[in-house]
Amino acid sequence: MFNDIGPLELVTLVVLAVLVFGPDKLPKFIQDVTRTLRKIREFSDNAKNDIRSELGPEFKDFEFEDLNPKAFLRKQLDNDELGLKDIRSTFDLKREMAELTDSVNGHDTAAALPGPTSSAPTSSAASGGRVDMTKKPEAPKDDRPPFDADAT
Repeated sequence: MFNDIGPLELVTLVVLAVLVFGPDKLPKFIQDVTRTLRKIREFSDNAKNDIRSELGPEFKDFEFEDLNPKAFLRKQLDNDELGLKDIRSTFDLKREMAELTDSVNGHDTAAALPGPTSSAPTSSAASGGRVDMTKKPEAPKDDRPPFDADAT
């Protein structure tokens, strides 16, 4: 719960608690907080048990942690029914990003990178030439400065 609190922050919280509540009321406040946390935890456990008992024996392996989207996706992606592990093992993000960077910069990607290359044509090869993304389009020359109606 408090994994990211350092020792200096903890000392600061203790000193602040002593200043706010005073040394006489601080032990009673700590007892009240721990009692409240214990009751909340008991309520949560009872609610989980009630939901499990109402769902029936079909959901005996149901875990509430699976409702977290990260845990659900991780569990589904580890399940290899769809062959996702093969897809993930053949996809190289660094190589794909290097190819994209080289195509934007106008370098030849096939000669620069080792490993398998895709047979799909890149957008610059499909258009028949290279596109120079670094050049800015030429603006028409106008001797007058731009006019801003809101500035006057």
